[in-house]
Order: sequence, then C-alpha cells, then structure tokens
Amino acid sequence: MRSNRTFETARIVRFAAVGLLNTALGYTIILAALWFGYGDIVSNSLGYAGGLLLGFILNSRWTFSSGQRPRQGAVFRYALSFTLAYGANLAVISTALSISLTHNPWVHLAGICVYSVLFYLASSRFVFVPAPPRNPSNDTSS
Repeated sequence: MRSNRTFETARIVRFAAVGLLNTALGYTIILAALWFGYGDIVSNSLGYAGGLLLGFILNSRWTFSSGQRPRQGAVFRYALSFTLAYGANLAVISTALSISLTHNPWVHLAGICVYSVLFYLASSRFVFVPAPPRNPSNDTSS
C-alpha cells in the first residue's frame, strides 16, 4: 500500500505536468491568434480558455482521477478556483507594485507560486473530490 505522502507527491507532479501542457497550448493559441490579427485581449482570452479547458480535462481524467466522471458542478468549481487563484496572483503583483517593485521577475515568480499552490489545493480539495456515498436509507422510491 502506498503512503499518502507518495500519493500526494505523484498528484503534485501530474498537476505540474498538466500545468506545463496547458501553458504551452495557451501560449500557442495566443501566438496564433495574434498572428491572425485578433489583438492582445482576445488572443489572451482565447489562450487562457484553451489552456483551462485542456487543464480541466487532463486534471479530471489523470491528475485527480477516481475512475468516475467529475461530480456535477466540477466545471463551475474549477472556474471559481482558477479565478480565486489568479486573483491571489494579481494581489501579489499589485502589492509589489504598490511598494515600487516594478519590472521584477521575482515578483511574478512569487505570484505564480501563490497561484499554483492555491489552484492545486482548490483542485484537490474542492473541485475533484469524489461524490459522497449515497445513503440508501434516504431513497424514497421503493
């Protein structure tokens, strides 16, 4: 039997691999959209949407797979978790800007770390949690 620590480490590695893949896809989409003349905002939005979609599919089927389909509402919880984690990333950057730390790559790295940790925790404990077991005594149909 594997320890919980080994299991969690394996999930973190899979989560990071998915993150690299969805970042590569998102950036490719951004570059392609820019090349087709869609502009920065639309290109960025398309890239993030593509990356998030790939991330959801891979995380639900590989990183946090329980052999079952994701619970109802998982897409909403995933989007909410992304929004909160990305908001925390922006808070780190905004705080750094407020104390005059501009054009500092370490600030962005700190924001990425905060984002990654929060998004992993939310994904593992809020988004991709197994459905609670059904209690047959609560069934009213006979």
